[in-house]
Amino acid sequence: MTADVWLPIPPQEIEGLPQGPVYRFWDGAEEYPADPADCAFYVVPYMKPPGLGQRPLPEMASVEVVQTLSAGTDHVEPGLTHLRPGVRLCNARGVHEASTAELALALILASLRGLPDYVRAQDRGEWLGGFRPALADRTVLIVGYGSIGAAVEDRLVPFEVARVARVARSARTTARGPVHPLTDLPALLPEADVVVLTTPLTDATRGLAGADFLARMKDGALLVNVARGAVVDTKALLAEVESGRITAALDVTDPEPLPREHPLWRAPGVLISPHVGGPTSAFMPRAQRLLVDQLSRFVNREPLRNVVLTTGKDGV
Repeated sequence: MTADVWLPIPPQEIEGLPQGPVYRFWDGAEEYPADPADCAFYVVPYMKPPGLGQRPLPEMASVEVVQTLSAGTDHVEPGLTHLRPGVRLCNARGVHEASTAELALALILASLRGLPDYVRAQDRGEWLGGFRPALADRTVLIVGYGSIGAAVEDRLVPFEVARVARVARSARTTARGPVHPLTDLPALLPEADVVVLTTPLTDATRGLAGADFLARMKDGALLVNVARGAVVDTKALLAEVESGRITAALDVTDPEPLPREHPLWRAPGVLISPHVGGPTSAFMPRAQRLLVDQLSRFVNREPLRNVVLTTGKDGV
């Protein structure tokens, strides 16, 4: 086949790309590498402002596949309205599980064991002792039990947690136990010592962790967000953490980036990392393996992996 494929990674750096397509490198530069109308497979630049990745979509009259290198696709979906019916949107399932789950555990442990306090005390030359909560014997609730949520549970197992509860859009059974539907959250939240958000951002999950959700969390519980900032109602969260009733560890915020003067920076019991769940040394080899596999499937007209939606069918 002859078709343009736009990649945000130089094609010469990706071993095993199938022959046939014309590979174009575009990582968000002002000038396009070729006519967008000739692009058949578009890989959205990673870790760029949402508008940048959407910019060429209105001109992509021939595109068949839009592939993200992120687990979420909310930053691309608004631009899909410009595309003809039948275009498949695929996410990067399989790329970010290791890195994001690793960070989720780091945030949990750092928050419970008080590592930010120790770092500040080190800066002051102060020996700061005392008892801290452990992860062992705690109940953890994972909200958004997809591949990343499952990867978080994989890493929780060695820490001797008392129980892991799982919530997803709909109920199902896994080898590790039941997955509860979102409607069970009111009953599960009061039992959890740690609540981990790994859900995608959709109309159903925007503001999910709002005032009622947070009020149902038990006193002293920890909220960990490695999903999207808008899954949490920032104003409601601020009210809870400023009262000292719960604590939070956030890799994502709303707004994002968090403005310098935003009160969340200085709220008690809040640990913030700057949306770094995905970009680690584990990203590139997994991203390249995904692209080689997807493009091989595309060239050979085999079913693609990770299809999130198809324009003209899924309400787009």
